[in-house]
Amino acid sequence: MSRMEKFRQLFKKSVTVPRGKGALALALAVVLMVLPFAARGQLGLDPCCAIIAAGLDSISGLLNSVVGKPLGVIQQLEQDAANFEQQVVYPIKAIDNARALAGQMQAQLREMTQLYQLPTGSATLPGPQQLEQALLSHNPQALTQITQNYAAVYGQIIAPGDAQQDMRDFVDMTDAEAQAALKKALELDAIADVELAAADQINQQIQSAAPGSAPILEAQTGAWLVRANAYSQSAMAELMRVHSIDLAGSSAQLKFSAAQTKALRTSTGQILAR
Repeated sequence: MSRMEKFRQLFKKSVTVPRGKGALALALAVVLMVLPFAARGQLGLDPCCAIIAAGLDSISGLLNSVVGKPLGVIQQLEQDAANFEQQVVYPIKAIDNARALAGQMQAQLREMTQLYQLPTGSATLPGPQQLEQALLSHNPQALTQITQNYAAVYGQIIAPGDAQQDMRDFVDMTDAEAQAALKKALELDAIADVELAAADQINQQIQSAAPGSAPILEAQTGAWLVRANAYSQSAMAELMRVHSIDLAGSSAQLKFSAAQTKALRTSTGQILAR
């Protein structure tokens, strides 16, 4: 309602009321017309509010144009990178297939472990049974029992007066290499148990591993593969030693036969000379 309309209403009321009250109402209307009022905009806002609103609109526009657009570009780049990783680098289907394969390998490893642990003892007599149990125990602590059990089955070293020194040396070396090969086989059995447990652990980690941890698991698997190759080479070296000692034993037997033939010829010549 404008000031003129208010003044008109007050003027009409002053005409209908008694003369004293009408004069008072007319005086109040004049005072209202004279008193200053704050300026209002078209929307009923103060000029300062309009300036603040315009500033906020300007800041909002700057944020949208200067900050919002680069942030949108960055967000789109991050989304594209995530899509590239999920669809090309680490596709979900390939990851699921790898995990399914790991589950199959886990079952196969367990089956191999069960087959590997099946009893294979075949000795029937007490002495051979003790030696066989020590050799197939997969326990490195049983290494000290092999020498004693081996002597109980294959006999003690030849006494000095029972054979020539070269024959005693040959037998001693053959027994030593045979026991060394048996002990090495026991050690390799224990190492194989550790490797099977490590393979089982790595396979379990693969089943629940995140795609980003694949290089770590690959490096861990490669380290164990190098260890396995080293143990295989150790076993191969032991087999070569056994084969070498066998060849050396065959050569020694030929030498002993030649020495005995020479001694027999010498003795025969002496007898004929008499």
